Amino acid sequence: MTSVILGIDIGTSGCKALLLDVEGNVVASETAAYGLSQPRPGWTEQDPELWIEGARKAVAGVLAKAGSVEILAVGLSGQMHGLTPLDADRQVLRPAILWNDQRNGAECAAITEAAGGIEALLAATNNRMLIGYTGGKITWMQRHEGELFAKLRHVLNPKDYLRLRLTGEIATEVSDASGTGLFDVRARRWADALAGRVGIDVGLLPPVHESHVITGRIDAQGAALFGLPAGIPVAGGGGDSV
Repeated sequence: MTSVILGIDIGTSGCKALLLDVEGNVVASETAAYGLSQPRPGWTEQDPELWIEGARKAVAGVLAKAGSVEILAVGLSGQMHGLTPLDADRQVLRPAILWNDQRNGAECAAITEAAGGIEALLAATNNRMLIGYTGGKITWMQRHEGELFAKLRHVLNPKDYLRLRLTGEIATEVSDASGTGLFDVRARRWADALAGRVGIDVGLLPPVHESHVITGRIDAQGAALFGLPAGIPVAGGGGDSV
């Protein structure tokens, strides 16, 4: 039996699954495609359940190709900056607002101004608040979808929603955290003072780990959903462009 590591990537147009042996050789790969929606010009959204169904298909496909293997660990990757908002029951509140969505320019400018200008923002995070980043999308939701925002309890990015469904754990890692524009890259923690100045409760943001750190293990629900053995460790992972 071959010992392998399973990688799962939540892309914009599909989920890719990859099995590597311990020497780094590709054992098998599989892709499951899915779509997205553009409800208005400049808006790009995706139902997070598409990611889960895509991951189920890609994982099943790659395991069927590989035959008899022992999975040692799972690593995650995915499209960055996609606001995936959850309520107190960890249910998705609205379709995810993707990395290429253009609706939040005014909110990004307001965050930069509230931070004290671009130099102050860079001092706090080492990042500009770009339109693609998650931080401006949180503010957009607060301004334009007040009833939904009142129910918001957790903000995840796409691969971290997959982690939740695999392990039951709310978590992210440093690369996707940096892509929110609300993370102090130098200090490796959320920029609490900045979040407070722009009116974002830092408690909405998940615990942050280094990318190689184990952030959970496949639980009973994840095992049943994805056809994987329970107990396999899942690493923090990384954003796809990183």
